[in-house]
Amino acid sequence: MISKHYYITSLLLTFPLFSIAQGNIVDTLQNKALEEVVVTYASKNKSLNEKQPLASVDDYLAQQESVTLVRRGAYAWEPMINNMAIERTRQTIDGMQIFHACTDKMDPITSYVEVNNLEGMDITSGSQGSMFGATLGGSIDLRTRKLSFTEEKTWKGQVQTGVESINKQKIIGGNFDYTTKKFYVSGSIMYRDADNYKAGRGKEIQYSQFRKLNASGFIGYAINPTNRIEAAVIYDKATDVGYPALPMDVGLAEAIITSVKHVYTPKNSWIDNWETKLYYNTITHRMDDTNRPDVAMRMDMPGWSDTYGAYSTLSATLKDKHHISINANTYYNKSLAEMTMISNTPGATGMFAYTWPNVKTNYGGLTIKDHWQIDDKNSLMLSGTLGINFNHVSEKGVNQLSIFLNDDTFKQNKTRTVGNLAMNYERFVDTWLYGIGVGYGNRAPSVSEGYGYYLFNSGDKYDYIGNPNLKNESSYEGNFFIKYATPAFSSKLSGSIFYLDNYIIGVIDPVYNAMTYGGLGLKKYENIDYAIQGSLDWNFTYNIDSNWKVTGGLTYSYGEDSNKNTLPFISPLAYRTAIDYKYYAFKTQLSLKGNAVKNNAAEAYGEVKTPAYAILDWNAHYDFAIKTHTLNVGIGIENIFDTYYSTYSDWNKIPNPGRNFFVNLSYKL
Repeated sequence: MISKHYYITSLLLTFPLFSIAQGNIVDTLQNKALEEVVVTYASKNKSLNEKQPLASVDDYLAQQESVTLVRRGAYAWEPMINNMAIERTRQTIDGMQIFHACTDKMDPITSYVEVNNLEGMDITSGSQGSMFGATLGGSIDLRTRKLSFTEEKTWKGQVQTGVESINKQKIIGGNFDYTTKKFYVSGSIMYRDADNYKAGRGKEIQYSQFRKLNASGFIGYAINPTNRIEAAVIYDKATDVGYPALPMDVGLAEAIITSVKHVYTPKNSWIDNWETKLYYNTITHRMDDTNRPDVAMRMDMPGWSDTYGAYSTLSATLKDKHHISINANTYYNKSLAEMTMISNTPGATGMFAYTWPNVKTNYGGLTIKDHWQIDDKNSLMLSGTLGINFNHVSEKGVNQLSIFLNDDTFKQNKTRTVGNLAMNYERFVDTWLYGIGVGYGNRAPSVSEGYGYYLFNSGDKYDYIGNPNLKNESSYEGNFFIKYATPAFSSKLSGSIFYLDNYIIGVIDPVYNAMTYGGLGLKKYENIDYAIQGSLDWNFTYNIDSNWKVTGGLTYSYGEDSNKNTLPFISPLAYRTAIDYKYYAFKTQLSLKGNAVKNNAAEAYGEVKTPAYAILDWNAHYDFAIKTHTLNVGIGIENIFDTYYSTYSDWNKIPNPGRNFFVNLSYKL
């Protein structure tokens, strides 16, 4: 089987080079110089694709440049940007700050949206991603579907359903849109029901089931030609969610996300758009181990996160050269999580603690970006963010943490200044585009890093304790790219490097023993001198003719701390390639993805080596015209060879799904 994988890998990776080298292939797309391009460093739009329309948001994120995901089960994967976890990135939904309610990060905010209410993703690498707050690694802003007013009354709708063989997942959903000259309304609903999935070779992975319901709606009204208001709500509820990589599952993960906004779009003005939004969201998350057998001590761990916020973003154009964006942003968040330990021994006393001791965070910040189109060939992007981060922890939290800190300077209140600066220059010459940039950012510690109490990490088997006296973590960034593009062929080489000063990570405290049964000890979050992370990415697209296209690329990543230890969750050499064919309403794709052997595992942080793997997928789609409507049928096979494998980002090395057959149906009304 290994030899077969290597044969397929070699064939697909060399195919584009072989095709380019053939002199007898007729290129129907003549080479032509690139037209004038206005390049903006506002987040690059990453729209959802059609390869598997009913795939999860996690699956779509996994396809995006600079994004990798930590997988703890079949549901709610943790997205990382530039190999940096949630704490070092900024993640929002339509610009709204939303914070997970689970101390184990089992509910990233990307788990609270669905593909049928999502229009796309704005993903920005590094310090340029600071539009809605300070960041080091970058940002992800999930954009929900938007409507426009129409002169005539218009109804549109869609019904969707699908099945997957790997976990007997049943998917059903739909959405509708109604628009008029002054009013629009839209709604969507999606339900997923999945059993345990099977890894390669038919091995069933226990505790990997989930149930999920997502519904959304929004209403818009035009006050006059230049002013409109809109109200929106998202409701998401997941139940009976298993996490095979963790010692606990989730009985409930529930979110209500609401907002109201005003948009001003004047005509014949230097102001292009002015959007102001008020929002509120609340998340409830309940971890438990009631379905796990042979548990030495039962645990109940609920968590809550409530956020109130507002922002106002002004976009303007000055002298046709300066494209200005100004964002004022503020929010208030309350994070509370509890842990109740119930002994199975008759007569034994249980234990209660606040794992997040009612931590309240207030933030206010201002971001200014200027994309300066110097001339037809040169552009410069300047951006800066300045914010104030204020934390308040309950008196019970002070009492808990004081046991470990041995520091009289620990107070209930902590105020920090955070911010970003970035500069990126681009030059366009004929068929070439060049770019170079630098950036600086710093961040406040997360709730867990600052105030977490006895948070068990099942990856390295240590309990973690927060440290409110941590210094801000800072990042010094450099990046570049070189792109060549013609209608027939394009290729891009890009890279970035981050020097992270006062790097925050758990450090073993030998004075204290582990509290969790089976734990190895206790770690306290500390600032170490520094860490260095970097990546290099190459990708290409070759349009052989109007029907055939080949794409692919390679990514190399690096990460090391000041003690020369490899950092956790740093990807080994990764590759991907695909062949696409389309003929009128028919589309099909054969794709390959894989990783090299991860020899440089972060053993100091509990990571182990993972072997190489290569996974082959196939899908096909066809649009059937039924009078004025369209039925899209999609079928596919993932992991065709039923390979049994784990990747570097699979928590506790849980295996990935094996061979999966899927069918998606979408009927547009």
